[in-house]
Amino acid sequence: MGKLFSISGALLFFLACGGNADPAKNFSIQLENKTIQQNGQLGVALKNKKDIEISDLHYYIDGREMPVENGKLTLDLPTLGNKILVAKFNIEDQAVEVEKKVRVLAATAPEVYTYEIINTYPHDTGAYTQGLEFHEDTLYESTGKKGASTVRKVNFETGEVLQQIDLDASVFGEGITIMNDKLYQLTWQSGLGYVYNISNLEKIKNFTYGKSREGWGLCHDDEKIFKSDGTEKIWFLDPETLEEQGYIETVTNKSIFNMANELEYVNGKIYANVYQKESMMIIDAVSGAIEGVINFSGLKSKVKKGPEWDEGNSVLNGVAYHPERETFFVTGKNWDKLFEVEIRKKDQ
Repeated sequence: MGKLFSISGALLFFLACGGNADPAKNFSIQLENKTIQQNGQLGVALKNKKDIEISDLHYYIDGREMPVENGKLTLDLPTLGNKILVAKFNIEDQAVEVEKKVRVLAATAPEVYTYEIINTYPHDTGAYTQGLEFHEDTLYESTGKKGASTVRKVNFETGEVLQQIDLDASVFGEGITIMNDKLYQLTWQSGLGYVYNISNLEKIKNFTYGKSREGWGLCHDDEKIFKSDGTEKIWFLDPETLEEQGYIETVTNKSIFNMANELEYVNGKIYANVYQKESMMIIDAVSGAIEGVINFSGLKSKVKKGPEWDEGNSVLNGVAYHPERETFFVTGKNWDKLFEVEIRKKDQ
């Protein structure tokens, strides 16, 4: 008799759910808006097509419970971008989950910054600059294009190349970063990166990419490496295994932005060249919020166009921070000058 009762109960539950094998199909999350700013409130309700009795309803994003008060979620999240809102609840003793895509944007608009040129130095016009970084007062630079990709040590004051290694002609060199006496370099579309000994630029090993799309820029915060890939994502790499361990998405208060190129990390912020634009983003390295935009307009006009100049591709690219001087160094692809600049808010 007990077995017959349990079978009958299961049948009644199955019919109550509309005959669906998956009871979640009877529910959907209803939102006032699919886009919301960080710490904002969002009206939410669970649509129940069959008026099935449910209990213990809670909402989550990234495994973090979102509190609901008066029918509104408060989206207090450490990271921004494309998210999945999950409603978890029970039907009798069965746990059910329903999902909905949402976009969580920055709480405020980016501030506008400008620059002041402190010094101007010579730069190799043959260098299609892809990465730039200082280590012990020596400038390290990577260059791109198949057949012309290099990694080099440079005297930044004279432009003299102190040491250079050439990459295989089949690959297109991209960004670099230096951490724990190792230089890490990306290639563009080959899905391959390299690790070198910083003292002599001898290659230690190769590494491959995981889910990231391409190789663009690199920087680090002394614990992990950040990697841009031409999308809205900036990935975290383990410096030993080079495995991808998550990512942030770059967002403003209005949209998700996908043009971060060459990277530099300074005091919790990622400075990122905007691909093919005379500007640079200041990105919070934890949340992905684009907190500032540096307008570098006018800088390109100070560059003399040499034989390698390509109007469509000889763009601003390359940013390195000099910690002792507390200034930034910027240049571009095939530019004849390297600029030392101070960055400040536009209204200062």
